[in-house]
Formats: sequence, structure tokens, C-alpha cells
Amino acid sequence: MNSPLSSPLTVPQLIVMKKEGRKIAAMTAYDATFARAMDEAGMDVILVGDSLGMVVQGQKSTLPVTQTDMVYHTQCVARGVTHALLMADMPFLTFQGPAARALECAGALMQAGAHMVKVEGAGVLTENVAYLCARGIPVCGHIGLTPQSVNTLGGYKVQGRGSQGAQLTAYAQELAEAGASALLLEAVPAPLAADISQSIAIPTIGIGAGASCDGQVLVMHDALGLGGRRPRFVRDFLSGRGSISEAFHGYVQAVRDGGFPMPEESYSG
Repeated sequence: MNSPLSSPLTVPQLIVMKKEGRKIAAMTAYDATFARAMDEAGMDVILVGDSLGMVVQGQKSTLPVTQTDMVYHTQCVARGVTHALLMADMPFLTFQGPAARALECAGALMQAGAHMVKVEGAGVLTENVAYLCARGIPVCGHIGLTPQSVNTLGGYKVQGRGSQGAQLTAYAQELAEAGASALLLEAVPAPLAADISQSIAIPTIGIGAGASCDGQVLVMHDALGLGGRRPRFVRDFLSGRGSISEAFHGYVQAVRDGGFPMPEESYSG
């Protein structure tokens, strides 16, 4: 599915992939050149992440990333994508306020070339998810470790252990019922992520959430062995390979055949 010669992947096809048990391979990109290489490798979803604040801009968190930044990088990535579904993050404070403001910002990302927007959080924010979905904007929810809430969470820590698990499960159900088309689970114990994935009809995409999610995503720089301290859920796909293109192919294949992530690359309950 979605080989370099196939037709573009659509939002409804993500649901089909979940139903048929075909894993979704996703990775972040921030420019046309890397996006094109991922696209040619058969990547299913390319995410223009607000992680660009850290890996491109050198910021300490994603919080300084602006709407202008996200629109610009979405435009760049869109020029390199032919077959993958393009998802773009809504940056800090563009989604947490009035629904009309969220719609304006999401619309700008769609006009820049995104096929779906990703939003962090649930609870009181779920109303905005429903508002966007009702107006024709596909939404991917994001729960667990939500980097835009790093100050509230007290750092980049695993979420959903103990009594927190029930709350994350409830959030997942709320987002699915609000019309979200997919759900990203970040730094969540693998057993909890498995339960959530089985309990909702929309596909789950994990990062540090175990192998039972319907797909996996990594930050490109992490997948290429760049940066500093490596979280346990990161694997260097460039190591032992001759090119970045081979690394992307290797990642896609590992996700699809279940070779990534392994148990040691996941968190226990």
C-alpha cells in the first residue's frame, strides 16, 4: 500500500489500513528535499511537526513556534510530497482559544498544503476538534506526552501510568467521538496504548507507545541519529546504511513488518 507508484493516500484510507491491519509509517519533515525522499521511500504520512522549533530553530521547546513558521514549512514540505498524506501541527495558542481562531489557523495550514492538522490535548479542547471536523478539516488528536504542555507536565515524562490510564482512555474516546480521523499517542505505556488502539475505530500512531499502535512516527533527526540524548523509543535507521534514502526505506519496512518498535523501545505499564 502506498508504494512510490501508488495513488495519493487519503484520510479515509487511513481507516481502511487500520481495519486491514496494515501499519502506517510516518515521520516528520520540514523542507521539500527530505519530504521528497520520504515520499519516494513510501512513507504513508509526513508530519510537519512543531518539533521544528527544537531541531531546526534550536529552541528549547516547541512553544516559540509561530503560525507563520508552520505555514511556511508546510508550504515547503508540500512541494516535495506526491503520494504521502501531509499532516501539520497547529502551534501553541492557535488551537487552545476561541473556535473561530482555531478554524482560521487550521484553514491556513490546509491552504498551505496540509491534508490534516494535528492538535495537542483533549478535555475542554475537544469542542474545538468537533468544530473543525464539522467544517471539513480532518483532525489528528494528540494525547499522552503533549510537548506544548511541557511546563504543566513538569518535563518530558511518560504519561498514562497508574490512575492516569483511565483519563487517557476517556480522552481517546472523546476525540474519536468528536470526529477526529486519527490519534497520536506519545510516551504512553505499551499496554495502555494497545487497549486504546483496540477501543477506538480511528487509527492510532505511536511515538514511544509500543508496537500495538496502528502506526509509528519518529522525528526525522532522531531517526537519522542526530541530536543529543536519545529516548528509548528512538532507533538510528541511518546506522549501517549507505544513505538517508536507505534509512527512510528501512524505517518504512521496519514499521510495516513489525520490526519497529521492539519491546525494549517501548515503555511498560
